[in-house]
Amino acid sequence: MIKVLRIGHATFETPDLAKAIDHYTQVIGLSLAGREDKRAFLATKMGQLVIELQAGTQARCSKLSFEVAPNADFGDLQRELQKHGVAAEERNDSIPGLPRVLSFQDPKGTTIELFREWSTIGNHEQVVGVGALKLGHVAFVTQEPKVMARFYGEVLGFRVSDWIGDFFVFMRCNADHHAVNFITGKNVKMHHIAFELRDFSHLQTACDLFGERKIPIIWGPVRLGPGHNVAAFHRDHDDWVVEFYAELDQMKDEALGYFDPRPWHHDRPQRPKVWDHKQVAYMWGPPPTPDFMRGRD
Repeated sequence: MIKVLRIGHATFETPDLAKAIDHYTQVIGLSLAGREDKRAFLATKMGQLVIELQAGTQARCSKLSFEVAPNADFGDLQRELQKHGVAAEERNDSIPGLPRVLSFQDPKGTTIELFREWSTIGNHEQVVGVGALKLGHVAFVTQEPKVMARFYGEVLGFRVSDWIGDFFVFMRCNADHHAVNFITGKNVKMHHIAFELRDFSHLQTACDLFGERKIPIIWGPVRLGPGHNVAAFHRDHDDWVVEFYAELDQMKDEALGYFDPRPWHHDRPQRPKVWDHKQVAYMWGPPPTPDFMRGRD
């Protein structure tokens, strides 16, 4: 089994590259670390690549990257993928900070790239906007979330953190409660992308920025059930749902099997489970809005 260690960056195609760059720099607070004719690369203020933008005819998330151990052998990983009927190839896409990747597709057609080496990019200048710390997770709509959960678990070594009913799964690859989510829906597409903030006061700062820029908050502030993160959601230039969050649950020791205790947990200790969606999709705050839920259409 391959063991993925963290989420790296997401690649988005966008019909308006200039507007996309503006949103990710001026609102999300990322640094423009590289610019080509039809591509742009955005990094956190720590210099980690988190977003690659590509000019395209429609808005879509086309690729995710994940880090594996620095001593991982791409040949061994390629043979492991072949056991599951997955064809992979070693590539160099000239992405700043990533010299080589192992590329393949997951069952819903998203390109996955595994990398073992990376370096910081950009000049680490003081950013404007919210100043997100890292790319936290990406959630996808899919007709068969159980199929996706099986693939990410059996092939890439992800673990199930929680289910909501049988239609929404949260999966982790490190201590963070989830790095990917899969939710049942009609059409395969991204549902939302999430960026981690420092703490609750940082989330308040983000909400104040939304007020200044007249950016509607489509859900939140809210403390969610699975993961227990406090969050606020808005839509970006391409109508994608973007989440800012803090205080996400952590499983610091897989052998113990429970999440690091927090005073807002209802279960003591809090372990992975199946949640009743009618009662605990969120702990406090407003219920999900129709604007947020339409992402499943």
